[in-house]
Amino acid sequence: MRPTRRSRTGALAALRLPNLRLLLAGRAISIVGDRMLAVAMAFAVLELGGSASAVGLVLAAGTLPLVASVLVGGVVADRLARRSVMVGADLLRMVSQGAIAALLIVGVAEIWMLATCAAITGIGTGFFSPASTGLLPEIVPAEQLQAANALRSSAMSAGEIAGPLIGGVLVAAAGAGTAIAVDAATFAISALCLARLRLPAHVGRPAASFLGDLREGWEAFRARRWVWTFVVYFALGNMMWAAWSALGPVVADRELGGPDAWGAVLSAIGIGAVVGSLIATQVDPVRPLVVVALAEGLFALPLAFLASGAHVALLACGAFLAGVGLTLGTSVWESTFQRRIPADSLARVSSYDWFGSLAFYPLGLALWGPLAEGIGVRSALWLAFACWTLLVTSLLLLPETRRMRRAFVPPAERAA
Repeated sequence: MRPTRRSRTGALAALRLPNLRLLLAGRAISIVGDRMLAVAMAFAVLELGGSASAVGLVLAAGTLPLVASVLVGGVVADRLARRSVMVGADLLRMVSQGAIAALLIVGVAEIWMLATCAAITGIGTGFFSPASTGLLPEIVPAEQLQAANALRSSAMSAGEIAGPLIGGVLVAAAGAGTAIAVDAATFAISALCLARLRLPAHVGRPAASFLGDLREGWEAFRARRWVWTFVVYFALGNMMWAAWSALGPVVADRELGGPDAWGAVLSAIGIGAVVGSLIATQVDPVRPLVVVALAEGLFALPLAFLASGAHVALLACGAFLAGVGLTLGTSVWESTFQRRIPADSLARVSSYDWFGSLAFYPLGLALWGPLAEGIGVRSALWLAFACWTLLVTSLLLLPETRRMRRAFVPPAERAA
């Protein structure tokens, strides 16, 4: 990776854009709530007497509808104003999370109720995510996309740090319901920030059937081998990471000291994410996909530390490095993606990226708990670590990973 003058000044230039500042503020606040939820929902299930399997199933209930709706969300986001789609998705998630909070605070919640409301939240995220990927190139010049993606990662990383810490304290002091109520409020703030964006009038696409739009997006996705090979990796990698999400709270509850300790570990991911995003504003990778693959490899470390029974401090170090890899890899991947995919199909191709990347995550959440009950929590975590290491090694051996070079596609060519 080699810094350039453009990469060093791009972040400051991008921050001068009022629309980007609003977008960053909304995303940062929303992520605070999301990461609070990562702590609160798991411990809400445990407080209701749920097992490791129940934690995984409730988390899967939120992710499976996301996967099921994201392709529809991509078509809608390429047809309608992307900002409007995102505002509607935020309001839907505000209502569903508010319902979870009310059920828990009143004391009538049951695990199936949490799963149902989590499913509604997942549908909202399925519409929000591809629209978000497509919106950024509308408000940021193409040459500033790398810096803008890095800044967005920085804003989200701030939420990654604060969210788990606040969530852990709130769960311990006031209960999971209070933490989830705060999450609902953050969606309202995000919707308000999006509503204030100043965008050019939306130009609708020519009328076409839904299946025709879906098929066109699939052809654009399938034609780019570098895209779908990485999406296959993301799908399998997220299945391995589900072991961290489903089994980590169980280990924390039994051995690490409970929600406070787990919130601190998750906050270390956020601190690493800040560092990774700062690195992303300063580098211009010659081989961007190699950087993405190497950054993804850092995710194996916290799995190994958790499996080995490491102290909270060492586990936090592994989580920190995973956070660095998260935002560095994501920023480079999204910038490469946004520059090379035509603008009029960007949300649909992005929806296939989201769909493929998350397809196996609900399966992992549902399976790691029962698997851990059969072979033991530590054995399950070591298995996830070994599989992740094999996946990253395979990714680095692919010709598509090594051949992709840094390239800038002019806006006129992207729109062609």
